[in-house]
Amino acid sequence: MRMNNCDHFDTGHNAGALCIRTPRSGDGPAVWRLVSETGALDTNSRYSNLLQCSHFAGTCALAEMDGEIVGWMSGYVPPKQPDTLFVWQICVADPARGHGLGQDLIAAVLARPENANLCHVECTITPSNVASWSLFRKVAGALDADLKSQPHFLSETHLDGEQESEIRVTIGPFKAEATRSPALV
Repeated sequence: MRMNNCDHFDTGHNAGALCIRTPRSGDGPAVWRLVSETGALDTNSRYSNLLQCSHFAGTCALAEMDGEIVGWMSGYVPPKQPDTLFVWQICVADPARGHGLGQDLIAAVLARPENANLCHVECTITPSNVASWSLFRKVAGALDADLKSQPHFLSETHLDGEQESEIRVTIGPFKAEATRSPALV
């Protein structure tokens, strides 16, 4: 997708005007609606999205197309892992799917100067989430980094048997210059 210079981040894709930027607190309600409307992710509270858009804005990214929010990535740096971006959720609206926007959102966060110390990306993925597995394999390839996985939150132990187990995925270590690689963006 082609981007304007919202955060001075250009994906190099050619599918319409797109802006990836750091979220602001006023974006919280729109983020909540996007996640709710896609139906694929757990809907957090509106307050949670407000905190993500304010307290954790530096490790989150929002994509707009023609003034509409079409993509969202929430992430944070775990307190005991200051070199790791933990990706909590990635959500892409139908009009923006199929253009690599999920990867672009991660790349935008990693490319920010304040995140130059990050050399790992982590997330959890259910075994059946084919799209997420594909996304994070592409991210690992673009960063020229190893992808490792191991069980993390087990269905019966941690999730009351109500949903699939979550597999912890770790990508890295990678070098800071890899986050600016054309392959990532």
